[in-house]
Amino acid sequence: MKDLLKNVKAQITAGVGIVLATLGTVFSDKVEEFFGVEDDTAVAVEQKQEVNVEGPNITINIPEQKKDTVVKKVYVKPKEKLTETEKRKKEGIDW
Repeated sequence: MKDLLKNVKAQITAGVGIVLATLGTVFSDKVEEFFGVEDDTAVAVEQKQEVNVEGPNITINIPEQKKDTVVKKVYVKPKEKLTETEKRKKEGIDW
């Protein structure tokens, strides 16, 4: 029960602190408004700003594209000429 009361007391204290801080801020804003003291943010809003809509010119240089040519050499062995004896062996005539 004591823990519950401590938690409630802490929450009430925090709530009262937040309310007092808010009231202090509102009060100081009203006093500044009454005496004509301008806030820095109000001055910043009134300043004129120029914006460059076009933006910078960007030039991209692309080098000339060269076609890659791959040359592959294929060597073909010439057919061997058979001698008379080898021709006869293939035909099945062998002495």
